[in-house]
Amino acid sequence: MHRTTRQKQHSRRKLAALTGAGLAPVLVLGLTATPADAHGWVTNPASRQAQCATGVVSCGQIKWEPQSVEGPKGLKDCAGGNSRFAELRDDNKGWQVTNVGRSATFNWKLTAQHRTSTWQYFIGNTKIAEFDDGGAKPPEYVSHNVNFQGFTGKQKVLAVWNVADTANAFYACVDVNIGG
Repeated sequence: MHRTTRQKQHSRRKLAALTGAGLAPVLVLGLTATPADAHGWVTNPASRQAQCATGVVSCGQIKWEPQSVEGPKGLKDCAGGNSRFAELRDDNKGWQVTNVGRSATFNWKLTAQHRTSTWQYFIGNTKIAEFDDGGAKPPEYVSHNVNFQGFTGKQKVLAVWNVADTANAFYACVDVNIGG
């Protein structure tokens, strides 16, 4: 028995619909999932997002993605301009303060090694250190020794990783007690 043209068209439409229905969840998950290898943050001294991730301070969504504090270059914002992580701006949240000497080594963990222009460190609006990577791809772990000359007591250090091939940077705030 031969099938009519109409029956063949109906079968093709049905197959297309079933295929589309089967692929739709895969496509949606692929488009909306946050990549596991997403970027980087300061792990030591413990940044605010590191404290959230390890449960030292109770936090929201940042607990699950400490590496994702990304925003446009040039900000002076612990949350990188990202409203999802606004709690990182709250200086009264009970952040653990790390006692440091006249200098400290800041350790970054990078889950995606973007080519890097510079690493910058600020206290308030004062840049206290800058390290130029000249567009090189960094290793998974990066360390910088930062001198706190001219500062004492409790300070909030803003650490910034400026990516070389995008307009974005990654931000981390670290609470320290200089000379403590």
